[in-house]
Amino acid sequence: MGMMKTEAPLDEKAIVAAAEKALADIAAIRGEVSKVIFGQESVVENTLLAVLSGGHALLVGVPGLAKTKLVTTLGEVLGLASNRIQFTPDLMPSDILGSEVMDQDESGRRSFRFVKGPVFAQLLMADEINRASPRTQSALLQSMQEYHITVAGHRYDLPAPFHVLATQNPLEQEGTYPLPEAQLDRFLLQVDVHYPELAAERQILLETTGIGETAPQAILSAERLVEIQTLIRQMPVSDKVVDAILALVRSARPGQGNASTDKNVAWGPGPRAGQAMMLCARARALYEGRLAPSVDDVHALAEPVLQHRMALTFAARAEGMSVRDVIAALVKQAKG
Repeated sequence: MGMMKTEAPLDEKAIVAAAEKALADIAAIRGEVSKVIFGQESVVENTLLAVLSGGHALLVGVPGLAKTKLVTTLGEVLGLASNRIQFTPDLMPSDILGSEVMDQDESGRRSFRFVKGPVFAQLLMADEINRASPRTQSALLQSMQEYHITVAGHRYDLPAPFHVLATQNPLEQEGTYPLPEAQLDRFLLQVDVHYPELAAERQILLETTGIGETAPQAILSAERLVEIQTLIRQMPVSDKVVDAILALVRSARPGQGNASTDKNVAWGPGPRAGQAMMLCARARALYEGRLAPSVDDVHALAEPVLQHRMALTFAARAEGMSVRDVIAALVKQAKG
């Protein structure tokens, strides 16, 4: 996970004042997004938590569930310069990163000039990321991890903040390249996008098939978003919450004394899962109007934080178990 530059820590009073201001901003963001995206509260919440925590999110769902619309809406509401890349099997790394072109000046001297690719954005939508070849995926994933790219030996820093919201179609299709486990781990959260509820779908039909569609307004600037991200890293987390994070993450690893995990889990989440949980629990507290994270935040985030960081044994899969079932059981166990 990329470390952000930390400023001098604020004292407790200043953190509370800054957090209260952030609460108002986040409530305004929620209100603005809900004018355009109907229903899907948990999807909007988890995607926003990933961005507020300074990370990237992977949105998994069948086509047509407004994943792309959510990303463009967030770009506008958060005041971020956004780009979109539609991944296809013939997409090359240079299509993402940019390439060198040859220029010739008046005197006929030739030189190379770098033309930036779409990765140079503050919010990048990587649509259907599993349709591109591993070589192209790795170009994007390296930029997500390192916040810079190297082309022809020259380093180019990406804009700050830099967030990737990738979408993936879970349907087994021919010609897709599933992301390797180590690369899935680069995403702070995996957000599952389900079909809308009946009331939300009714609203979608009525509101989106007329002449005028609501356009979202910018609520934040990129600078303000970075301030909130820095604040989230400064929010205190109680020992009780830290212990709950450690207990949950470690219980999902085989060989740590949890009998059902030993039986069903082939490999479990690494330390990045705990880091993601620490950041997202603070962001979730602010998102829900609280100044400090609780153990409930940890349990609520278990699925989006853990599901892409662990795999089941062959026997468990043969029995029809899913990673989500295992996580739900671990949360139930943790709640006692």
